Formats: sequence, C-alpha cells, structure tokens
Amino acid sequence: MVVKTAHEMAKEHRAISISEFFEKNRHLLGYDNKIKALLTIIKEAVDNALDATEEARVLPDIYVKIEELEKEKYKIVIRDNGPGIVKKQVANIFGKLLYGSKFHKLRQSRGQQGIGISGCVLYSQLTSGQPTQILTSTGDGKTHKYRIKIDVKHNEPMIEESQVIKTDKWHGVQVTFVAEGLYREHKQSVIEYLKQVAISNPYANIVFDSPTGKVEFSRGVQVLPKEPDEIKPHLYGVEIGILTRMLHDTKARTIQTFLTSEFSRIGSLTAKKICEDAKIDPRTSPRKLTEEDVKNISYAVKETKLTKPPTDCLSPLGNELIKNGLKKELNPEWVDAISRPPTVYRGWPFQIEVGIAYGGSVAEPSFMRFANKVPLLYQAGDCAITKSITKIDWRRYGLQGSKFPEAPVVIFVHLCSVWVPFTSESKESIASYPVIIKEIKLGLQDCARKLSLYLSGVRKAQMIAEKKRIFERYAGETAVALEELTGSPSKQIEENILKMVEKRWGEINGEEDTEEQRGEGQDRSQANTEHNG
Repeated sequence: MVVKTAHEMAKEHRAISISEFFEKNRHLLGYDNKIKALLTIIKEAVDNALDATEEARVLPDIYVKIEELEKEKYKIVIRDNGPGIVKKQVANIFGKLLYGSKFHKLRQSRGQQGIGISGCVLYSQLTSGQPTQILTSTGDGKTHKYRIKIDVKHNEPMIEESQVIKTDKWHGVQVTFVAEGLYREHKQSVIEYLKQVAISNPYANIVFDSPTGKVEFSRGVQVLPKEPDEIKPHLYGVEIGILTRMLHDTKARTIQTFLTSEFSRIGSLTAKKICEDAKIDPRTSPRKLTEEDVKNISYAVKETKLTKPPTDCLSPLGNELIKNGLKKELNPEWVDAISRPPTVYRGWPFQIEVGIAYGGSVAEPSFMRFANKVPLLYQAGDCAITKSITKIDWRRYGLQGSKFPEAPVVIFVHLCSVWVPFTSESKESIASYPVIIKEIKLGLQDCARKLSLYLSGVRKAQMIAEKKRIFERYAGETAVALEELTGSPSKQIEENILKMVEKRWGEINGEEDTEEQRGEGQDRSQANTEHNG
C-alpha cells in the first residue's frame, strides 16, 4: 500500500468555479431530466422577459417557439418586447453565473440569484455543443447579435460572434438555444407552465409555437400591477456574520448613524436604545467595534421591539387580477380571491394571495402554486403551499375529501416576497416556515368560506326548483280531484295552483339567492381577515 504525505495530498487541491460546480450538478438548477430541461429553459427566459417588461412598465408580448431538430434535440426561441439590454452587459448576463441586478435588491422580482439564464446557456452548450444566440435592441434602430458560450473553468463569457444589424426601431431581446430535451404535453409540461403564467400574469400576451401547433394566451387586462419599491434590510433578518460585514463596509461614521441609515424603520431613538442595551457608545465608529460588541448588538436587537418593514417592496396581483386570470383560462362557474395582509418572516416582508375556481369548465380537482407570479410545477410534496392545503378539512366547506377536495375545483396560492425561501436553486418549492404555512391556511379558509356559502345557495336553489317541478307535475291530477270535491272547473283550479306555485317559488332563483349569500360571505370573510390580521 502506497502512503501519501500531506504535501503530496495538498498538490491535488484546487479551486473550482461556480460554472464547473453546476456543470457537474445541473440537477440543482432543474435539468435532472430531458422533459424538465425544456421547461426550465423556457421558464428562466420567460421570467426574465416578464421582469424586464414590468420594470419598463410595458405590457408584455412574449413569443415562445420549440422546434424539434432531430431526436431529443430542440431549438428554443424566446422573444419579448422589453427595453432590451445595453451592449456592454450582454456577455456577462448570458455568459457568467451569479451575475445579475436582483440579488442585492430588496424588492419583489422573479429572479433572485443571477443563475437562471446563464444556467440555460451552460446546459445548452453542455448537451449540444452549440453557442447561444442573442439578439437585443434598445429601440435605436440597431440590433446587436451575439453568439456566446461560457468558459467553464473561469466562469467567464466567450463571445464567438458579435455584430450590429440595422433594423426597424424594435426593442427587446430574442434568445435562441439548441439543447437536448423531450417535448411532452402533460400536467408538468411547457404548455401547462405557460397556461399558469397566463393566469398569474393576465396582463401578458403569450404566443406559443409548439411542435404540435400554435397556441395563444391572450391578454385579459390592460393594467400592470404596481411597481415594487426597493427597501433596506430589516434588523430582524440580519445575522451576526452579515452584520459584521456591513459594519466593515459602511460609510457611516457612528454606530447610531449606521443603524438609522443602513436599515429600514430604525429611528434615532430606537438606535440609541439598541446601543444602550448593547452597552456601546452611539458615537463609536462602526470599524472600532469588537466581535463581542457585534454579538451584544445582535442580542440587543432581539430584545428590542422593532416596527415591521415596509411592504411597498411587494407587488401583489390583487383580487381582481387573480379572478380575471382564473376566469380567462379556466372559464369556471364560480371564482373568488382573497389577499392576506402583508406580514414578515426572518425580517423579510411577504404576502399570501389565494383564489378558488369552481365548476364550469373545471372538470377535476387541482392546485396551482406560485411564487412572485411564477408557477411552481415540480417538488410539490416538499412545498409549504401543498402542506397548507392538506392541513385543511375541506368537508367543513361543503366539499368531499379531507386532505384535498374531491370536487371540480382549482386552488390558486401565490406567495410574493422580496426573498422567497426556496428549498433549492431550481426554485420549485417553498420552505415550510410556520408563519408562511399559517398565512396560507388563513387565506385558504377565508376563500373556502365564500365557496361554502355559494354551494349552500346552489343546493337551496336546487331544492326549491325540485319542489316547484313536483307541484307543477301533479297540478293537473290535483285539480281533477278537487273538481270532484268542490264542483269547480278543474282547468281553473289547475291555473290557480300554478299561480300559487309561481308566487311562492318563482321569484326565488339560485342566482339571486347565491349573490345575496355571497355578499354575506364577503362581509364575514373580511371581518375574519381583520381579526386574524
């Protein structure tokens, strides 16, 4: 047996780039099978397109094409009408992992990590050997064309082609990938993803040119949701290591100024109290603090009652957009939505929105999970949304089934936050923080109560209609019998019976009754929401 020394073993050690890591561990980014790989490429590109158009305050027009080149190899094209990308940023955005503008911004957005679109380029070159083609224009009549790969060892872009093409004043981005994949149409497919995108983004117009034909998801509303504002971090969500780094990097001259300028909702009195509890002079320079001082500040923060962070960093859909999206794509018999008041986990603001669609074209039970308006199609079992749905006894709301309703119903749950706690880099399921599960359950219960009142009204209307049919069916026989007893003409008696039936039950119909009960349900639900909030 050959014995190695520490010096010999040390020669084998070397650093790896983030690109090398994900090249070997592509499953972490969602490329664990060929069906999901196609979906992941389109998901990342469509998410970027929606973020860009919303930030530019442009109604999104998105074109998606999948073309089969040969067995299990596809060309994928995604084009948008966003503001475009300036020339100097193109190579880094598409050719460098962990490069982006959203990681350091505390405001709601679909992307978070700066991995998504460059991960698509990495997978494309890994499985096809071909570069990714990018066309982009800012609307100045010039379109920049690039063909890009990633230098995996150094995590740097490699530009194989760069040219400027004179075009009409188009603005936006078109990306073309060639990659291994497998196109199928089922509940976790590209077409289902785009359908759910159309539901959660009803202001977008999406055209999908698939291998089986062209499908258009038309825009349902002409209004974009409000643009989120950027906020500063909240002290409750800052741990000792991050606090130490921020103290080292700050330009503030005193610890009091540091606390009031670097964090949200910290006033001078609160900053002084934290310093007093930590036994630190508020005028001390942040760079002069010891490790023990930083620990004392962290402990003092935990004992201080701080104001919740602002929620203008969120951009929820709102009840009307949720209902519009569900009506537009599902055509249900009944639909309603609830938006919970914003709350906080680990210092991060978040908000839960819930919608339920019942009957009509809805034929079977299903649920849709969303995070920052993005559908989550995989890893449902690990998700906080799934766990919340299964914790509700749906029989209490007039539906069969306990853990999940056995009825023609679609449940829509949306979590929006400045930082969604995904369980992995593939961003497919939400971590089960107790406060998140609690908020989802309350939203589901509020919306289910409205459905229960509607179903109660429908059942009452059906019962009344059945009574009316019975009286009308036997009116003739009853009139003949009464003629023998009273001597009055049976025809006149039958007319009188039908008039009585119409007077008693004719004015009561299911639609009026359920509308009245629906209003009562909204009042009760609002009262319950205010109580829980």
